[in-house]
Amino acid sequence: MKILILGDVFGRTGRRMVEENIDSLRAKYTPDFMIANSENITGGKGPIEKHVLAMKDLGFDVLTGGNHVFSNLKDSGSVFSDHESIQIRPANYLEIREYPIPGKGWRIVEKGGQRLLVINVMSNVFMHDGLDNPFQSIDRILSGFTEKFDAIIVDFHRETTAELANMAYFLDGRVSVVYGTHTHVQTNDERIFPKGTGMITDLGMTGPLWSSIGHTFESRLPQFLTGTKLFGPKAEQVVGEGVLTGIFVEVQAGKCIRIEKIRIREGEE
Repeated sequence: MKILILGDVFGRTGRRMVEENIDSLRAKYTPDFMIANSENITGGKGPIEKHVLAMKDLGFDVLTGGNHVFSNLKDSGSVFSDHESIQIRPANYLEIREYPIPGKGWRIVEKGGQRLLVINVMSNVFMHDGLDNPFQSIDRILSGFTEKFDAIIVDFHRETTAELANMAYFLDGRVSVVYGTHTHVQTNDERIFPKGTGMITDLGMTGPLWSSIGHTFESRLPQFLTGTKLFGPKAEQVVGEGVLTGIFVEVQAGKCIRIEKIRIREGEE
């Protein structure tokens, strides 16, 4: 099984980079499945319905989320209620019967005789949302499946690097690939663990290159200079020169046999 996975798609520039490069990526890698993180896809915030549908039209099978996934909830339409939606959200939100969390934390895709399971979890370290322990949560999710999958992919939305490495070690041999999202900075540590689980600490961002992880420097610098949010304009997305990052993986018998970083900078050959 061949899978193309793109890092956090950020705003207008990120969507454009996907649209302009997806045909060449498909021609080069011939993926059976395509995944992207969409938690910043609409103006740097969570997905609205038309952007999810646009990614589906481009051929994406699953879109994952993170701490911003519900930030455009009022404009999300049926993104989180439609059982056929390609959009998922972190599975480890704390749920109470009276206050059900919208959406699903995993998605099963069947295509060409192959079955793929994609699970989305989020760290409870340095995140503001109420979350269950992601290690215990994913252990319960995996233990709850009795059916077989040709590949299992995990998007772990987190801040710290050590968490991702430990998650990959924890899941080695149980899932095919574990990758990190959220920091918008692609790491250089892709590898395959001894029992066949591929990992990379962060996929990076598909969005504006000359930016503060997607936003203008002018809207972010005052906070770093003063240690407060009292100064500077509201965070604004950058629309300009883009970069696309992600990974391509190959899986055989549930084990990762190849993991390759992808980075396309606009204007470079």
